[in-house]
Amino acid sequence: MSVPGITVDRDKETGVAVVTLDRAEKHNAITLEMARELGEVWRGFRYEDEVRAIVVTGAGGRAFCTGIDRKAATEVPQPSSPYTIDDPLVAIGPKANDLWKPVVAAVEGMACGGAFYLIGEAEFVIAGQDATFFDPHTTYGMVSAFETVHMAQKMPFGEVARMALMGTAERVSARRAYETGLVSEVTETGGALTAARAAAAVVASYPTEAVQGTVRALWSAKEAARAAALAHAPHLVALGNLPPERQAELFTGRGGSGGFRLR
Repeated sequence: MSVPGITVDRDKETGVAVVTLDRAEKHNAITLEMARELGEVWRGFRYEDEVRAIVVTGAGGRAFCTGIDRKAATEVPQPSSPYTIDDPLVAIGPKANDLWKPVVAAVEGMACGGAFYLIGEAEFVIAGQDATFFDPHTTYGMVSAFETVHMAQKMPFGEVARMALMGTAERVSARRAYETGLVSEVTETGGALTAARAAAAVVASYPTEAVQGTVRALWSAKEAARAAALAHAPHLVALGNLPPERQAELFTGRGGSGGFRLR
């Protein structure tokens, strides 16, 4: 299966599907069409019994995902109420689409901002040693709400706070992400996808009822707190974000150009 910006490959022998964000030239930033298609992909997997585990990754090696495409962000009309916001990325992850098959994230290069919607709904993360994680929202006058809620399920409070509040000034290395629990395995650069496929194939080889029941049990342990926190996120974003034109000024003034500087 292939749609603009997304490819899906299924291995019938292992039962593993690989979902790839395929906009390497734009650091795999997500367009509105990609956001809609991701939801459809996850929902579709619920009916594919032959798919028993999934890997999500980004093409090109320079970035896993850099969140929403800036142009796409300006195309989303927002309600006037400060207590509501339409977030096009809110349903791009597997759990948001009621998929309880195991998902492994394979991260190479940058993972930032909206990437955490996907990483936050994966069971575990495997990263190449040159991968970096950061949250640019505060730098550009935006509230990091959904992202911090997702990461607070996987990292210690202080580490999430530091990453979110430091914005683009600091990037969390793959090694540090491993030390704080965000990443479960660090590979050589370029090896994350191979390792993720191998891990997913092991999981896919086990009885699917037992695997999916275990996934659901894991998420039920923290679902109440996560759901309550996410319920607050829309109006925190609506109340705290600078107007779009001010965000654009900050973005341009700090070297943003639809992606992020590599370093």
